[in-house]
Amino acid sequence: MYLTINRFRVKPGCEAEFEAIWTGRDTHLPGLDGFKAFNLFRGPSHDDHTVYLSHTLWESREAFEAWTKSEAFRAAHKGAGAHKDIYLGPPELELFESVQHIAK
Repeated sequence: MYLTINRFRVKPGCEAEFEAIWTGRDTHLPGLDGFKAFNLFRGPSHDDHTVYLSHTLWESREAFEAWTKSEAFRAAHKGAGAHKDIYLGPPELELFESVQHIAK
């Protein structure tokens, strides 16, 4: 398994706009080889931002890298810079390879 996390810092008062952007977009993920799951999490609020995490689970690093080089990736991220004013800086990408997996 391979986990990708984008950490977003959203300015106060922009949370509803951020959530609408993300929940209303066409992700292009479900039909991709190696895609397992996507989640968007809202975290703690601070004086200057609210934390959000986008969490995508892939079968492998190779599947994730293929996604980043695909036309579907470009389509899903088209216009991403149009909403820069709602963020406190750029998102932070974190990548993780599975060491152990336990499932029900």
